[in-house]
Amino acid sequence: MSNKSKVAVIGVGNIGTAVATNLVKGGRSVIVANKEIGKAKALAEKLGELVTPMEVADAIKAADIVVFAVWFNTIKELFDTYATELQGKIIVDPSNPIAPDENGGFKKIIGEKESAGEILSSLLPAGTKFVKALGSLGAGSLTSAAFQQPEKAVLFYATDDNTLTTPIEELIRDNGFEPVQIGGIDQSIRMEVFGDLHEFGALGKTVTLAEAKLKV
Repeated sequence: MSNKSKVAVIGVGNIGTAVATNLVKGGRSVIVANKEIGKAKALAEKLGELVTPMEVADAIKAADIVVFAVWFNTIKELFDTYATELQGKIIVDPSNPIAPDENGGFKKIIGEKESAGEILSSLLPAGTKFVKALGSLGAGSLTSAAFQQPEKAVLFYATDDNTLTTPIEELIRDNGFEPVQIGGIDQSIRMEVFGDLHEFGALGKTVTLAEAKLKV
């Protein structure tokens, strides 16, 4: 029996679907939840027996690691709504604080020098641990670059709690990527959209471990 942490993905949009799909490819079971439970059930039916659909509160209670694959502002709301259920959990934040602009692109919805990771880490429910991860690539690359050969692509992560290294690096590897920690949460802006370690920032592409070491 696996002793790996139980994972719940909250939100089955592009990022949540990519993460759940990758975990199944990596042979890891995953709980999926969505405010519309029908969407979670549909994804579970598509991906097979390793996926269990649940209501959001039940998914959080059942998991050790909770991946909030929803918009930045929605995560803040969920922190308040499920503060009790989140106690004792590892929270993974892949969010990017962006919204569509008037030119068909995206703009930041927080200050230029602010990061979603730092803001969310300051709002954590009591008794939780926090990691910025799974968000340094767009959903397309999160799908297409998973399990690439001969060298895996990198996903960056940041946390102030080094006790989380093992479960988070397992999570990233089971998604089909090589994990690279860039430091604490004060570095999370680097791996958010427009940052120097994001696919849609100065990085501009997926990178291998050797390439990543030159950037970090």
